[in-house]
Amino acid sequence: MHCSIIPPYLLRRLARQDAPQFSAAARAAKEALIHVRSVQAARAQPAPAAASGPRQVQPGPPNRTIYDAGGSETLPGKLVRKEGEKASGDPSADEAYDGLGHTHRLYADVFGRNSIDGEGLPLDATVHFGKLYDNAFWDGRQMVFGDGDGEVFERFTRSLSVIGHELAHGVTQYSAGLAYRNQAGAINESMSDVFGVLVEQYLNKQSVKEASWLIGEGLFTSQVEGSALRSMKAPGTAYDDDVLGKDPQPDSMDSYVRTSADNGGVHINSGIPNRAFYLVAEAVGSNAWEAPGRIWYDALTAGSLPAGATFSVFARATAASAVDLFGSGSAEHDAVRQAWETVKVKL
Repeated sequence: MHCSIIPPYLLRRLARQDAPQFSAAARAAKEALIHVRSVQAARAQPAPAAASGPRQVQPGPPNRTIYDAGGSETLPGKLVRKEGEKASGDPSADEAYDGLGHTHRLYADVFGRNSIDGEGLPLDATVHFGKLYDNAFWDGRQMVFGDGDGEVFERFTRSLSVIGHELAHGVTQYSAGLAYRNQAGAINESMSDVFGVLVEQYLNKQSVKEASWLIGEGLFTSQVEGSALRSMKAPGTAYDDDVLGKDPQPDSMDSYVRTSADNGGVHINSGIPNRAFYLVAEAVGSNAWEAPGRIWYDALTAGSLPAGATFSVFARATAASAVDLFGSGSAEHDAVRQAWETVKVKL
């Protein structure tokens, strides 16, 4: 399983640029696309079998190890920081170390999950992958971060929501094992966006109203007209730039994108379930990692979600989770049903 934060359509758009001020970015995007294509086969490999139900394992402390690829594409690279050691002085390595810890803490404190796999999986990450590499990804075993091209993208460890997003692919891998294609793939991407923002919100103790609901905030340089890669609150509004184009995410099934690109539009159509989660959080209020987060986490990890789940199947799973957790006719249950109705997904 190989899931990256930058959608292929953004890389393709950037690779076509011929303006001198974006020459490094264009070269970096071309190289990133080559790398993505070279690992497409990894996405076709079967995910680990999903557990038959949620395991109750007492969370332990994180076990983090950070490596430095030194501009190569060889993993894991040189060891630069282990669990409990002082900061290395390398911003990328230390941001990765901190981000892994913040993500581990959300799952442990809020959901009682023992690391990514529920059984204390060590958290490994490699920084400085490739030369000006425009991406970050979960490869099924560890996190990998590029440095960005410096013209369009900054280093990828800068955004905690990116770190939380990519590690959530591991949670999905070890629980529902959602396929990375079509609507199941869009749910896979959306789950990562959900837990990516929750990691950030939990760390900063931000309420639903205080949070930005942006994925990848801080990744763009000042040359880009945009705030982030995606907006869960308002899909389709994260950026509108001469180089990158306009954010293509739909916010309801009325604008669902049917495409064979990007594994059936997994990064585009994820805007629909993203918007549904935000609407639930907005309706319930307070903190999104509480009731909304618990409902989504339960739906993902309960063991009943098929690998090829559609939006409707997932919507029904969240509604059932809301009933199990809060009762039929509860405010939480009503919020879930209304959210899916708003984005035109049938339960």
